[in-house]
Amino acid sequence: MVDKEKVKEVLEAVRPSLQADGGDVELIDVGDDGIVTVELQGACKGCPMSQMTLAGGIERILKERVPGVVAVRPADEMGM
Repeated sequence: MVDKEKVKEVLEAVRPSLQADGGDVELIDVGDDGIVTVELQGACKGCPMSQMTLAGGIERILKERVPGVVAVRPADEMGM
């Protein structure tokens, strides 16, 4: 099971870099399967680079720092 509080802490750590570009991220869910669902906000929402931000940034960092995280998905992909 993934520690939701640890996920929140890591997202807080990456938030300033997103905000520097006019964006933000909100944690939507941490599944028992290790899938973290987030919503990109501000300039990040709908940005052509948002998939790279998720995979190359947020997902990579969460996998490194939070045991059990297997993937990060955008909320709009999950029908939320």
